Amino acid sequence: MTDPVEDIPLPGGDGRPRILCTNDDGIHATGLEALIRVARRLGRVRVVAPDRQQSASSHSLTLHRPLRITSTGEETWVVDGTPTDCVLLAVSQMYDEPPHLVLSGVNHGPNMGEDVLYSGTVAAAMEATILGIPAVALSFTGEDETLLATYEDVLATLLGGLLSRGDFPAETFFNVNLPDRPAADAAGVRVTSLGRRVYLDSLTRSEDPRGREYYWIGGGESRWRGRDDSDFRAVQAGFVSLTPLQLDLTQFDLMEEVRGWDLGL
Repeated sequence: MTDPVEDIPLPGGDGRPRILCTNDDGIHATGLEALIRVARRLGRVRVVAPDRQQSASSHSLTLHRPLRITSTGEETWVVDGTPTDCVLLAVSQMYDEPPHLVLSGVNHGPNMGEDVLYSGTVAAAMEATILGIPAVALSFTGEDETLLATYEDVLATLLGGLLSRGDFPAETFFNVNLPDRPAADAAGVRVTSLGRRVYLDSLTRSEDPRGREYYWIGGGESRWRGRDDSDFRAVQAGFVSLTPLQLDLTQFDLMEEVRGWDLGL
């Protein structure tokens, strides 16, 4: 597959777009390494990522202690904070002009359905969107991280196409999930909606060696449901899922009805 984005018409010093890469799995994650390689085919890359695992950190900010930024190489920094911290610090402190695109991932594990509410990967893209910067969150739904390298051409094409459009629609970003198979076996790309997932037995109660009770969140069984165009259905069928997400959670269809409710106030 040829690189489709050699001459993206965006300003930025040498004529190539400024791209910020981050993640929630930490600076040494295989998925981030793959994303950086893809991003360098598209533009000038800076990397600002957490110094450790930050999965399920959602959109949290570090408010009760100072943050430390450490350079670990050319255009690469680590932050002892969350993915949201990384994007906020990078945009406000490391750029004279904001980046043209923020890429978050590639996450080790899916971010579909309700996952987007918990995901640090998605939260980083959301923070960029709040700051007015186009953003894409990316995740791999399988466990064999060696497959990530097979998707580099696919991602270069997909992200290059999104980047060439310029600004995304207001308050909108994209969530990408890669199927659990080599890219050569992928069925293509589908534009999808969020599915719904219910977790069963995801809270475990036990006792430590001193007899003290503790609880562990995670594991258990998950069950999916959703529309025919849901993200999980696309991924199960071998497609790359591309879901447009928006910041505004308002249920507009219900506003007029709620105004008519007798709330006793």
